[in-house]
Formats: sequence, C-alpha cells, structure tokens
Amino acid sequence: MKTLKVNIVTPDGPVYSSDVEMVITKAQSGELGILPGHIPTVAPLQIGAVRLKKGGDTELVAVSGGFLEVRPEQVTILAQTAEKSESIDIERAKQARVRAEERLEAKTDDTDLIRAELALKRAINRINVAEHRF
Repeated sequence: MKTLKVNIVTPDGPVYSSDVEMVITKAQSGELGILPGHIPTVAPLQIGAVRLKKGGDTELVAVSGGFLEVRPEQVTILAQTAEKSESIDIERAKQARVRAEERLEAKTDDTDLIRAELALKRAINRINVAEHRF
C-alpha cells in the first residue's frame, strides 16, 4: 500500500517521523483525512488528536494548534506542542484539567478566561489521546 512521510515538529524539536497510510486531524475548517497523492494544502490546526494509520494500527499524537502542510507524498505538522499518546503523563494532564476548571469557575477579575478555556481544551485533549478516546 502507498504511504506518506509524516513529520510532526514542535519548537523543541521533532516528535514523530514515520511513513503512514493515512493521516486524520482537525483543521480550523473541519476534520481532514489525508491519503497519499492528496492535493497540496496548508491549514491551521485546532487543539486535537492526530490519528496516524499504519498497517491496521492507529497511533495518536496530541497537538495543541499549529499548521499542517500537505504535499502529495509528505505531511508536515508544525505544532505549538505535540505528545505521542504513550508519552503523556495522564496524572499531570488530569491535574491541569482540574486547575483550568477551577479558574473558570472562580471567574475573578484577573482570570484570563480565554487562556483558561484553552488550558482546559489542551488538558482534555491530552487525557483523551492518552486513554485512546476521541
């Protein structure tokens, strides 16, 4: 079966590099499924899971925004942060979710609601990817 080369890179360096049969991710415009030979595309990404299908298996990587560049035989994801499912510290992610929920519930004058909402989305995404739920 034909494959595409996928690279997921953050400011801290590469997170994932492999040949896969299909990439599924959430762009700002909606969910994208990318197969070998896809038309060239550039799209901003939402906080979400990148699903990488290879040989009947699906690998998951949690990303928190960034950009996706698609070429016919290569996909590059430039993400603000990215973690493979097996690298996620689930307890830390759960603690981050609790902190974000507490900030949102407190709603004090100095609470940055947008920042707290994004922190909550990132924490939930990391938990879902670690537990293979999406």
